[in-house]
Amino acid sequence: MRLLFVGDVVGRPGRHMVESYLPKLKRRLRPQVTIVNGENAASGKGITEKIYKNFLGNGAQVITLGNHAWGRNEIFSFINEEPNLIRPLNYPPGAPGKGQVSVNVNGQEFVVINALGRTFLDDVDCPFQALDKAVDQARERTPFVFVDFHGEATSEKQAMGWFLDGRASAVIGTHTHVQTADERILQNGTAYLTDVGMTGPYDGILGVEKEAVIEKFRTSLPAKFEVANGRSQLNGVFLELDHRTGKALKIHRIMINDDHPYYE
Repeated sequence: MRLLFVGDVVGRPGRHMVESYLPKLKRRLRPQVTIVNGENAASGKGITEKIYKNFLGNGAQVITLGNHAWGRNEIFSFINEEPNLIRPLNYPPGAPGKGQVSVNVNGQEFVVINALGRTFLDDVDCPFQALDKAVDQARERTPFVFVDFHGEATSEKQAMGWFLDGRASAVIGTHTHVQTADERILQNGTAYLTDVGMTGPYDGILGVEKEAVIEKFRTSLPAKFEVANGRSQLNGVFLELDHRTGKALKIHRIMINDDHPYYE
């Protein structure tokens, strides 16, 4: 089983990179499941129905979110109607939408789960308790379980990787927008990466204009952050999973930018 995951898409530059490179990556890697994190896709915060459907049109099967899931009020009008859009599982009961989805791959169920860390982020329900239950329930039906763990703290993400080792096929971190170089397959067969990185501006700071961020650090005064323009990048990860056990066989980081050009 082959899976392609594209990291946090930020604004128009990120959407343009998805449009330009996702079809090329799919032709080259031939993934059976393609996932995109789109929580920053609408001007850096949230997602719209049009953007969500464009991602599907570009070849994504599942769109995950994160702490900016509710960044656009429009989402409340469509999230319950869209089967392939998921928000973090561990928002308290009553939140709209759902935290997981199943994809049919030639008769085989593949479960994608989205969860949100609590360290330095929103006050949500415990992700460890939520994922403990959700992953075990999914594994009663299928060995293929992918977790997008949207978290700030490296330690919390690593803890989740080890916590789910041998139960989830992969635990891949999102949110910090900087791709880490610690991809590995844990002892019991779970693919792990602390952060897949972002897809969007290459010359900004975490996707926003660098001047505003620098000024905020210099002065400690409030600053308005806008999505940066200029060069762009795409970050992602490609996985190969054992077709019987769901355990990871390979994990390969993807980085496309002017310093790491894409070659067909």
